[in-house]
Amino acid sequence: MIDLREDYLRTRRFTGELCEPLAAEDYGVQAMPDCSPVKWNLAHTTWFFETFVLSGRDGYRRFDPTGAYEYLFNSYYNQVGPQFFRPNRGLLARPTVAEVYQYRQYVDQRVLHMLDAGEASGETAAVLRLGIHHEQQHQELLLTDLKFAWSLIPAPLRPIYRESKSRPSDGSGDLTWTEYPEGIACIGHDGPEFSYDNEGPRHRALVHACQLANRPVTNREYLAFIEDGGYHRPELWLSDGWATAQQQGWQAPLYWEQSEAGWLAMTLSGTRTLDPEEPVCHVSFFEADAYARWAGARLPTEQEWEMAAVYAPVAGNFAENGYFHPIAPGEGVPAKMFGDVWEWTSSAYLPYPGYRPPAGALGEYNAKFMNGQYVLRGGSCFTPESHIRPTYRNFFPPDKRWQCTGLRLAR
Repeated sequence: MIDLREDYLRTRRFTGELCEPLAAEDYGVQAMPDCSPVKWNLAHTTWFFETFVLSGRDGYRRFDPTGAYEYLFNSYYNQVGPQFFRPNRGLLARPTVAEVYQYRQYVDQRVLHMLDAGEASGETAAVLRLGIHHEQQHQELLLTDLKFAWSLIPAPLRPIYRESKSRPSDGSGDLTWTEYPEGIACIGHDGPEFSYDNEGPRHRALVHACQLANRPVTNREYLAFIEDGGYHRPELWLSDGWATAQQQGWQAPLYWEQSEAGWLAMTLSGTRTLDPEEPVCHVSFFEADAYARWAGARLPTEQEWEMAAVYAPVAGNFAENGYFHPIAPGEGVPAKMFGDVWEWTSSAYLPYPGYRPPAGALGEYNAKFMNGQYVLRGGSCFTPESHIRPTYRNFFPPDKRWQCTGLRLAR
């Protein structure tokens, strides 16, 4: 239980560290229905441990005896009970930020007591481990949601979350291709380490001969797409993508701003001149697909991506590095499969052969979203490093851009 205790403490502390730069006013902002306030994220992750780990244990008394927290901070678990209307989370003036932190402390004390008493084994330990990884997902959401909220503030008033860390760059390097012969690949997680249910069961898949780029697409390369009229050429776009781009007025990735001096990018370290060698980020699946078609290539399938990544070290620019933005490779830094940007694949988010969701409310964690979404791989600069692995399947609708999403080419 020592490693589980340490993982729990480390994860909960890191959430607290991510909130240290914030002012009280930042905790309650909800900039769009897809995002949640910082305060809600803090309470929801605590609700998860209270609901699925502590509740039902002999002698446990919920922090809020009225039952309001059960309703307010249930995200989407219908088998647990009704949920507060998601678009209105930013209207919750109560509980206060201080009360939410008291809630976290209350639950932490009781989880740690359970661990110290040796009462977390078997299914309880498995759910606790799930809760740790669930909180890591919300650490990433906390940052991406905050960035979107701050992007709506007029530029002169935008706060700086963390001062930018300097990173010398010698350029992103030439785009090269690695060839993979046709073969039967074993896809999915298998082993004692943690994985989400949607990463299995492990199965065989035919992967045709292909080539994958050695690195993600850069800002410089994406700028060439823009300058060649990429956002004004319907032949490059899927029908839904073209309609969405026209309706939303897309002309560039999210957070790019054009000035007299050139393109700027809004980051959590302030608005700065666009670095052409950084991986392009905050593009939708539709934009990634259009760019790939313009470049004479395509997006990889998730099987192709996993086949290439399974032997690569899980190393890269993750949240612990403190950049909170994709970085251009420095001297001697090889191209990586992990970190910097989530990479869109061409694969619809669907169950693997033989998949069955877990019984009970936790079966709602992943299974019910297997519709209308696309798989992303590799993690980003907002993802905790210990959260990611080659088989990890992230998923988002094709029009979403506020996550740190980019692309790697295949052909």
